[in-house]
Amino acid sequence: MIHTIHDEHTHRHSEHCGHTAISHAGHTDYLHDGHLHHLHAEHYDEHTIEVDAQHPATCSPVICECGHNACGHEKVPHGDHFDYLYNGVLHHPHGDHCDQHGSVQVQ
Repeated sequence: MIHTIHDEHTHRHSEHCGHTAISHAGHTDYLHDGHLHHLHAEHYDEHTIEVDAQHPATCSPVICECGHNACGHEKVPHGDHFDYLYNGVLHHPHGDHCDQHGSVQVQ
């Protein structure tokens, strides 16, 4: 995993902070304004859900009622793009449909 620091992040994430917690690579990350944060020492690292067999980045159409246009679903960094978290599943807008890019465990 690449070690990228989210500079000047003063908010302290916890199970009570109100941000969505996701199990990722054996630890907990928090979704915050389109970022996936993980506490490391005295700073937060920027994490990304890796493109892999469990989280592919392929065209795999799924029924999506909102189309993720100002719908309020949270953005999740995935590979070199963003997906939207919809009931524990990563949705990626693609043309006139959404692709299913795998599921994540929301805590």
